[in-house]
Amino acid sequence: MEKTESKSGKGRRVVVIGGGIAGSLASKFLQFDSDLTLIDPKEYFEIIWASLRSMVEPSFAERSVINHKKYLQNGRVVTSPAVNITDTDVVTADGLVFGYDYLVIATGHNDVLPKTRQEKLSQYQAEYEKIKSSESILIVGGGPSGVELAAEIAVDFPEKKVTIVHNGPRLLEFVGQKAADKAFDWMKSKRVEVILNQRVDLSSASDGNKTYRTSGGETIHADCHFLCTGKPLSSEWLKGTVLKDNLDGKGRLMVDEYLRVKGRKNVFAIGDITDVLEMKQGYIAEKHASVATKNIKLLMSGGNEKKMSTYKPGPDIAIISLGRKDSVAQFPFMTVSGCIPGLIKSKDLFVGKTRKARGLDPNIVEP
Repeated sequence: MEKTESKSGKGRRVVVIGGGIAGSLASKFLQFDSDLTLIDPKEYFEIIWASLRSMVEPSFAERSVINHKKYLQNGRVVTSPAVNITDTDVVTADGLVFGYDYLVIATGHNDVLPKTRQEKLSQYQAEYEKIKSSESILIVGGGPSGVELAAEIAVDFPEKKVTIVHNGPRLLEFVGQKAADKAFDWMKSKRVEVILNQRVDLSSASDGNKTYRTSGGETIHADCHFLCTGKPLSSEWLKGTVLKDNLDGKGRLMVDEYLRVKGRKNVFAIGDITDVLEMKQGYIAEKHASVATKNIKLLMSGGNEKKMSTYKPGPDIAIISLGRKDSVAQFPFMTVSGCIPGLIKSKDLFVGKTRKARGLDPNIVEP
């Protein structure tokens, strides 16, 4: 194993594991105050809530898939998964060892993703071609990804037959009944078929036979399908590290009010991997990054621990995009749908705002 030693003084080595929404922003905030290493299996950060638009408009991904080195001018990027953590080091799958004074874990959910930005852009082009060449499309899963993908296809390709099959009593189970009902009504208005409380046997359709069977005995004809079910947390690997006892029963890292892993002075966790009781969403992960990095900067400068910033979960707010103009939005005191909440999210999907937060031009695509 190759040990990578910091060139800067002791006490300023920060390792961030995971380059998603939370990890990318934390890295951006810390790059000029520390000797920073970002460890991620891929070379890019993706604005994940824009991914479904990229499936119907591949050029949209040019702004939403961003090479880590575009927003990190002063840190090293290591393109390899982390496989072990000790009290002093992080080990990658490539056998590299990085010592840390402060560690940030932002691994989010497990997903199999291409390693390079170009491969990711090519994947969106392939998915677009698949949608374009199909007359009927099956979407498995009625959570936010399934609903937003169905909406994107229904708006851009209104001639296609779209079916959602969801193994639950209603769409969008993470929000309230009102928001779910509004999304369901919108789907009906666009002739999207919604089948609830059923599973799909994806193995029931062979290459020559495009008929899928559901657990309720229904048959669905579809030229292609997309799996939009929830992904497991990327925390299984932590069970073999010094943080194995810091995981709760659901595989989440237990954190205190400062977003430090409980019982650890110099290890923080941010984003979906934490056990904070709140809706797991991108803008919340960004708030985590802001609080944790303020605290790391304070500690690195020798500040008083009593002055650390605390993280307090806010009210449950969710905006689910329904194509290019409409949205359904759940706020603390009301739920609305249509083009008014659509103005907030649906046109740009917060891509410009998210790029700007990382010091990038909101509009320029990557060369």
